[in-house]
Amino acid sequence: MTVALIDYGSGNLRSAAKAFERAIREAGSAETVAVTADPEVVRRAARVVLPGVGAFADCKRGLAALPGMLDALTEAVIEDGRPFLGICVGMQLMAEVGREYEVSDGLGWLPGEVVALTPADAALKIPHMGWNELVVAAPDHPVLAGIEAGAHAYFVHSYAMRCADPAHVLASVEYGGLVAAVVGRDNLVGTQFHPEKSQRTGLRLITNFLAWKP
Repeated sequence: MTVALIDYGSGNLRSAAKAFERAIREAGSAETVAVTADPEVVRRAARVVLPGVGAFADCKRGLAALPGMLDALTEAVIEDGRPFLGICVGMQLMAEVGREYEVSDGLGWLPGEVVALTPADAALKIPHMGWNELVVAAPDHPVLAGIEAGAHAYFVHSYAMRCADPAHVLASVEYGGLVAAVVGRDNLVGTQFHPEKSQRTGLRLITNFLAWKP
């Protein structure tokens, strides 16, 4: 079975691929990682991962520039229900709209918008960068199994998802107010932090995702 890691020019693909390969190896799984820009690989994949680094609108344009990719994503993830993981901007693209520099449509998979971080404490720097503790709201979610409140993850972002339905926020981080750190519904999950850079916490989340059967 293949884990499709989508290459649309907006992700830290080498680090992400290595993290997934390590999790597969340590779990003794037969899955393989395919870093791909081919929509047919995405259509056939058992699991789909969308990374993302950069501005929301640029990432959406990069994804849309791959012929057939948006349709393949819809078919694999929404119609066929394959497990999906969005990372950083890849998570933000799940929203209906992004407001980073310009207003841009997202994939529309989760009701909500992506807005600038506005911490209540003016001394907190933007971008939010570094290690912070997770506040886990859904400890029973299979992708968060074994990740306890207080586990640390690595963040680098200036914008965050504001979910219309609070039930879609599976974990948060405190940064001058609670900010969505993990979101999801059904077969969809996304992390604002970078699991590939989050050491033990990130490896556990990736391992959980690889075993997840929504």
